[in-house]
Amino acid sequence: MTQVNDNINPNKGKHLTYEERIKIEAYKELGYSNRKIARILNRVPQTINNAVKQGTVRTIKQRQVHNDKVYEYDEYSYSADADYQIYLRNRQHSGRRPKWLRCDSFTQWADDKMLNDGWSPDIVVGRATKEKLFPPDLIPSTSTLYHWIDRGIMKTKNIDLLEKVARTPRNDSPKHRENRRVLGPSIEDRPDKVDTREHFGHWEIDTLIGAKTKEDPVLLTLVERKTRFEIIFKINQKSTDFVNQAMKQLYDRIGNQAATLFKTITSDNGSEFADIHELLTDITDVYFARPYASYERGTKENQHKLIRRFIPKGEYLADISAKTINQIQQWMNNIPRKILNYRTAEEAFLTELQSLAS
Repeated sequence: MTQVNDNINPNKGKHLTYEERIKIEAYKELGYSNRKIARILNRVPQTINNAVKQGTVRTIKQRQVHNDKVYEYDEYSYSADADYQIYLRNRQHSGRRPKWLRCDSFTQWADDKMLNDGWSPDIVVGRATKEKLFPPDLIPSTSTLYHWIDRGIMKTKNIDLLEKVARTPRNDSPKHRENRRVLGPSIEDRPDKVDTREHFGHWEIDTLIGAKTKEDPVLLTLVERKTRFEIIFKINQKSTDFVNQAMKQLYDRIGNQAATLFKTITSDNGSEFADIHELLTDITDVYFARPYASYERGTKENQHKLIRRFIPKGEYLADISAKTINQIQQWMNNIPRKILNYRTAEEAFLTELQSLAS
């Protein structure tokens, strides 16, 4: 025979209502015990005990004056109003406030870095954690910060995150064509230690165009593979003469340290780099990537994405001043990087220079 459990309490886990508290007050005036009231209201006895204990107040039953002394006779009784007011006050402080409500200082700082300095959410979280800018419990995870942006909690919107908007599926199948033009040693001959990025002084070089006209200047860019330190030159044309001139000026400026700072340079097979191997052969080892194999110079490709934030394709570089180019370079070298444990490229580069000097 199946037995039905009659002891199931439908009110279990529910808070007492104001009407129930009024009934408790009336029943207490009639002298009912807490357990009897619990049976009448179909409540757990402990719930009634807690309410009575919380809502019991002191009232003065009689006051007498005798020989200039005041004597008060009081009594304690349950008050539904007092109990309910305490309940409401406690509810205001119950539960944990959402983290984003508790860390206004972080969200304001994060919005400033993302909107004005172009930082990604991951950089914001990583740098705040590394520098201990806020208490740990006020710094969200990267995924949480992205979630806040998606929900509209932050001033920053998804459209402001250029890396996220421009993200495309990655093709991991490397394809390249055989190089018919031989400008110098192939990347296949480059020392394996260069690939590890554990050693300082290995660079990638490339050019970045604005408008596709012969008259428009181009940017000559170099990046150090380990530290991601960027050097940008604005040259008049995409030609061997102007590339060679810029590189000669750079090496002359560095002087005797050139061989130490520039151990290797990896280039593509652009005609503007046709003479770079011969120009630098006594100082730096130059290697050439295979054509249509941009993945072999991934650092430079990623750096160009950062430059494109400020100089979109098709924009005339002739209209961009040397001061602006320098500001872009400074921004790239002073943005924290996850790959650098949230240090900036400049911090990492200076650390390497200090190691060389010691």
